[in-house]
Amino acid sequence: AHFRLPGTKIFSNIANMRRFRGFKQNFFFKICLLCLWKFSSANLRYSVAEESASGTVIGNIIKDFGLDIKNLAGRGFRVISGSKQQLLQVNHKTGDLFINDIIDRETLCDRDKSCLLTFKIVVESPLEIYQAEIDIIDINDNPPVFPDKIKSLEISESTPIGSRFPLGVAYDPDSGENSLKSYQLSRNGYFSLEVEEHRKTGKIPVLVLQKALDREARQKLDLLLSAIDGGNPPKAGNMNITITIADFNDNAPFFVEQMYTVTLEENTPLGTVVLKLNASDLDDGSNGDIRYSFDSSVQSKLSELFQLDDYSGEITVKGVIDFEEEEFYEFDVKATDRGQVPMSGYCTVLIKIKDLNDNAPLIEITSLTKSIFEDVKPGTTVGIISIIDLDSGVNCKITCSLSSKLPFELKPSYQENVHSIVTTSRLDRESVSQYNITITAKDFGYPSLSSYETILVNVLDVNDNHPRFLHDPFIFYIEENNTPGSSIFEISAVDADANENALITYYLKENEVLDKPVVAFLSINSYNGQVFSFTSFDFEEVKNCSFIVIAKDSGVPPLSSSVTVKVFILDKNDNPPVIVFPLTTNGTALVEETIPRNVKAGHIVTRIRAYDADVGYNALLSFSLEDATDLSLFSVGKYTGEIKTLRSLAESDVNVQKMVILVKDSGNVPFSATATVIVTATENTEAHALSEVKRFTTPEDEESNMTFYLIIVLSSVSFLLFVTIFTLTVFQCRRTYHNLLHKRYLSDTNYAEVSGSLFHMSGSLFHGQQYQTAERRLMFVAPGMNRDGVMDMGSNANTLVISDNGVQISQKVSVKSLLSVLGGLLHSCLVTIAPKQILSIKTENNILKNTSRK
Repeated sequence: AHFRLPGTKIFSNIANMRRFRGFKQNFFFKICLLCLWKFSSANLRYSVAEESASGTVIGNIIKDFGLDIKNLAGRGFRVISGSKQQLLQVNHKTGDLFINDIIDRETLCDRDKSCLLTFKIVVESPLEIYQAEIDIIDINDNPPVFPDKIKSLEISESTPIGSRFPLGVAYDPDSGENSLKSYQLSRNGYFSLEVEEHRKTGKIPVLVLQKALDREARQKLDLLLSAIDGGNPPKAGNMNITITIADFNDNAPFFVEQMYTVTLEENTPLGTVVLKLNASDLDDGSNGDIRYSFDSSVQSKLSELFQLDDYSGEITVKGVIDFEEEEFYEFDVKATDRGQVPMSGYCTVLIKIKDLNDNAPLIEITSLTKSIFEDVKPGTTVGIISIIDLDSGVNCKITCSLSSKLPFELKPSYQENVHSIVTTSRLDRESVSQYNITITAKDFGYPSLSSYETILVNVLDVNDNHPRFLHDPFIFYIEENNTPGSSIFEISAVDADANENALITYYLKENEVLDKPVVAFLSINSYNGQVFSFTSFDFEEVKNCSFIVIAKDSGVPPLSSSVTVKVFILDKNDNPPVIVFPLTTNGTALVEETIPRNVKAGHIVTRIRAYDADVGYNALLSFSLEDATDLSLFSVGKYTGEIKTLRSLAESDVNVQKMVILVKDSGNVPFSATATVIVTATENTEAHALSEVKRFTTPEDEESNMTFYLIIVLSSVSFLLFVTIFTLTVFQCRRTYHNLLHKRYLSDTNYAEVSGSLFHMSGSLFHGQQYQTAERRLMFVAPGMNRDGVMDMGSNANTLVISDNGVQISQKVSVKSLLSVLGGLLHSCLVTIAPKQILSIKTENNILKNTSRK
């Protein structure tokens, strides 16, 4: 251990003063100094004289403890002493330990031989504790003092020689050589001075009668008693003694024993009899009537604890007896008779106090780290505690423990009853953010006493948790036609950490959605995760899309998580029905039909064709008869759009019937469209047949040029077929549109439809075909069918109808599907042009034949 030579300055001054006393004294002093050096080398001890001025440097703790001043910068250290006053301080820059307040040895240690002031040096970050002690060297700053300046005694002239009269004890607060050493009595012819040694009260001066008193010769004696200490120079205190010589009372009271010893437990109830004294006096009458009292040398504190009955001599408990304050009490009791010249006898009473286990252990939190990070390693010191018990023996043996099931334990220190609180495992703030640690200290007395102390340790957060999304993936459904710039949904994530470590920022991952950067039509609020749309979605163009959102916290280093967001566009009834047949001209769908007057009920007049670009119920169309010349004559199929006769025409029915057909979808807010049908009833079947022939017959110039057109079409198609084969070979490796074409199955569908009525020998004929390609589709759909309801090849649906109104084709063709489109065009030409001419010629011939027969 590091040490400092105790009392370097003080002892040097003492040595200078004692040089004049000779070689022997100087040699003895050096021997004592050498012994003190060896004792200090075993423990780190400083020494300083009491009453030293404030600011006096005692030592340098940095040098003495071997500390590095560079490492102490910013750590901070302080002095902890057991006294209430802050007697010591440390210069944080130089490490000098100096006196903060004047030290009075007598206040700290009374008259103890050794006065040691123990203190601790606490260095923080990390926590280190060094213990040292200071030996407070007494100086001769107090003279001996008698309790009374004047002492009066009345002694009978008959007092025998050798009688003893104890006097008041002088008190010197100093210790060691500076304490009380001797008494001196002024010269007189009657009394000598003896000194008795008591363990408790020390040196008691006693007057011893050496010569018989003669009241007639001298009635009063004045003596001077001096108490001298051992200081250099010595100090003295004086007491004047006045002795009055009384008349004859020749027997003094006496006790059977000069010393009475008794054992008393501490905390004995008040009024308990400790001891009953009994003194005797051989005299009679008032000279033998005895009164008991404490001797004048008894301190006032003792009279507060014990009471002496004047008549019976019983000593009873008057105050609280505490072993921790005094282990025994020793005092003198005087028995005085009531003679004219009272005589007294004395005895000594020794009361030994027996210790009881009446003090619970005291827990002192020497140092405590109130907040620690959750990632500290096991074994990290959180605090240091000291435990003391004021009892003695087995009653002061202590065991201590912490609350169970906590990641902390007590680790004993090299000092007795000093423990460190250390962690036993890693901490997790997300599980427990604060620990209430209860320290229990228990002694081994009977009954055992315990004490408790609770400390609070906060766990600081470390960024060890990734943000966590509430769903994975997020699935949202939004209606089409949303308002651009509005919030369409919100992404949320949570982070189990706290403060900045839980502050989440959202952003979109840079990727493409529908061949466009996601930021081109979406944005996200980085603070609350609200997603905004720059565009309005159209279900007919986009059915669904997906993108990735990343959530990142604000810790150091930051942690992040990602989630896939799937968005499904819900169809909204935003498209009205479109009437395909009859054709719409100038905003009006109008068709004129001719029927014979002799038709029967159930005759199909025509069929209204319509479709709706929406899906589901929004595209489910219904047909109804909104208005008619005669509502009882015709009906409309609710879902087919077929117009049929309900009955045969009567003579009273007008020839021209007008109907308004309402086509309505099934949306919540339905859209509708109307078509007008004018039906003319004719009496002449030949005229009806001619009208039918006229309907299916093309102009003569078209018939005459048909063969020529067919040759041109076939030649062109053959040439295009050769070019297409060559082109497909070049584009074999380029499939950039493959995914796009699959995604736009419905939006890229091409429609071609032909509507009308066709008679043959057995009646009306309606038949349909549908043409498809692998990746692009060219479709011929019947009027009234929407794109979602298109049937596959082989369907019996009426998807192709020959009509005199010609062919309508809507198509979108890509390079890769050019071959399929050309095949479809060739097939459509063969189906729509050649059969149309052939069927029209056959139909005209059949009608003429039937007419000629009639």
